[in-house]
Amino acid sequence: MKNSQTWHPAHIRAHRDLSPTVREFEIRPEGGVKPWTVGSHLKLRVLVDGREETRSYSLVGLHDQEVYRIAVKRAEPSRGGSRYMWGLEAGAELLIGEPNNHFELAFNAPQFLLVAGGIGITPLVGMAQLLQAKGADVRMRYAARSDQELVLADVVRQSLGERLQTFCSDAGQRLNLDAEIAALAPRAQMLVCGPIGLLDAARDAWERAQHPPADLRFETFGNSGHHQAQPFWVELPRHQLRIEVPADRSLLDVLNEAGVETLFDCCRGECGLCAMDVLSVQGEIDHRDVFLSPHEQQANQRLCACVSRVSGGGVVLDTAYRAD
Repeated sequence: MKNSQTWHPAHIRAHRDLSPTVREFEIRPEGGVKPWTVGSHLKLRVLVDGREETRSYSLVGLHDQEVYRIAVKRAEPSRGGSRYMWGLEAGAELLIGEPNNHFELAFNAPQFLLVAGGIGITPLVGMAQLLQAKGADVRMRYAARSDQELVLADVVRQSLGERLQTFCSDAGQRLNLDAEIAALAPRAQMLVCGPIGLLDAARDAWERAQHPPADLRFETFGNSGHHQAQPFWVELPRHQLRIEVPADRSLLDVLNEAGVETLFDCCRGECGLCAMDVLSVQGEIDHRDVFLSPHEQQANQRLCACVSRVSGGGVVLDTAYRAD
């Protein structure tokens, strides 16, 4: 079962390149900008090889009454969404959903540490701006491959100044999460967004420091995982189906195309609505979500269809579908 997403017409008002691989878009909806909070994302309908698919992008900065701002990294290899977005020019029409937030910022902490990896800076920009405006004790650590990939760092620096520190791996700079966490006040919050490797490191460091799990918030973009994306097969006994998932498509997209009833919402591995029971697996599940706990992921009893993949084989799933 698809979600009840309502689509609205919009157009690209303008775009600008933040780096050779990241482009920021201003999207103006015909019905006006809906209220949203920092950490929210926006769903877009994209055209990939003649198929309509859904992609989600974090909203950048603070609420603007005229446009939504998103930043899209040109992924290589790409599932097609970023390639489609980079092909749009000012004036191009598109369909968008309404803002939704699975990465809420709470204000009940004595201190905030924001940690970004690469394009993961996008939802944290508005958080930094808002926390600074409220006089909160906040700092940010931002890691990227190179100086030119520190997109939006100049915007954050306007709010945080020296409380923003950046790290470029090509210069041999490394973010020391253990040291950063050790400097936090009791019941401080850490909010992290970036690739799977960064999230795993953050969760491990947070656990080593014995901080309450609820004080760590994180989000990822489901196109990053522990393994390079590769094709895999899926068997669905209830439907008597065996389908192939190409390297450049998600399991959720292929299930929907095959007519398999699938409930979903975020398409980012955050909400868990598309989680399915795993009956057996050949190879290794690359979970790529932040909904399941590390223990649940290791157990391999469920996976999130919107982002999870299999390396070296395939998986047999129970969709929990019951025919009438």
